[in-house]
Amino acid sequence: MTAGAISRVDTTNAETLVELVDVVKRFPVRSGRRFGRQREHVHALAGVSLTVRRGETLGLVGESGCGKSTLARCITRLHDITSGMISFDGQDISALSGRRLRPLRRKMQMVFQDPYGSLNPRRRVGSIIGDPFANNGIASGEERKRRVQELMRLVGLSPEHYNRFPADFSGGQRQRIGLARALALNPELVVCDEPVSALDVSIQAQIINLLAELQRKLGLTYIFIAHDLSVVRHVSDRIAVMYLGRIVEIAETEDLFAHPRHPYTQALLSAVPNPDPDQADDGARIVLSGDVPSPVHPPAGCRFHPRCPRAQERCRIDDPELTVGSEPDAVPTHAFACHFPVSDSESGRTA
Repeated sequence: MTAGAISRVDTTNAETLVELVDVVKRFPVRSGRRFGRQREHVHALAGVSLTVRRGETLGLVGESGCGKSTLARCITRLHDITSGMISFDGQDISALSGRRLRPLRRKMQMVFQDPYGSLNPRRRVGSIIGDPFANNGIASGEERKRRVQELMRLVGLSPEHYNRFPADFSGGQRQRIGLARALALNPELVVCDEPVSALDVSIQAQIINLLAELQRKLGLTYIFIAHDLSVVRHVSDRIAVMYLGRIVEIAETEDLFAHPRHPYTQALLSAVPNPDPDQADDGARIVLSGDVPSPVHPPAGCRFHPRCPRAQERCRIDDPELTVGSEPDAVPTHAFACHFPVSDSESGRTA
């Protein structure tokens, strides 16, 4: 991956494109009880508050099952939320009906993880990319074909391959097809849900660089979900760390890597290899004990306390809020949810 693929944009004072306030999402599940047929709930999101600035790339990281994809689908209203508020471009979209939401759907699109499963293998690529035009009655016939071929050219595909099937393309090319489809209606927000995790490393770099180029050309805002912290660091202006349905830390990218405050963030970063051979052995790997608690029965207090090496009695009772640190030199854009945050001397990280 080329080091200079993305030039960071100063979005500190940029206007807010997406805002979430205390968003809760619960999925009903049938309990294992034989009698009574009691319904329980998966607490997928538990009071998430977040802002996404126009023109930035917000990275979203955390273990599998922490709620990243659910959050992405709630933002784009593929899932209805249980409670809370989501606004897009200043408009509350939390409870909009499908009819009223339809014009806004053009402005927010998703690119999915699996470039193989997200494309219908029985349809030609031109038809797949042209679906947004057909569904919205925007163009037809030769005009639609022309627009589709322009999109193919924009994402680095040959327009001559308009009539080919997805099976004729490699994984990286299929992801480009999915990206072209997402860009068809000129969206403002693109949610990238693990867009490179299924690709080879060399192909990952090509897709990452393409996303950066498109952001510069089209003024896109990205929410970038990934497991690989090295990739997230490379692409993101800010990073939000999720654990069991909550955001436990959020900060500007380099600030988060240099000064992690939440013990969970510290553990995640300890697993990232240091490219500097002179510092490769600095800082011991932190291995968390136990498994992630069940989202059906999340622990009281801080949700991380059963696995946290710093947990004390207060953590078992009092759920910490996501707030900026109280130190005199605390960075106002760095917030974390921890009663006993990690200090710089304990983090063992370097910028």
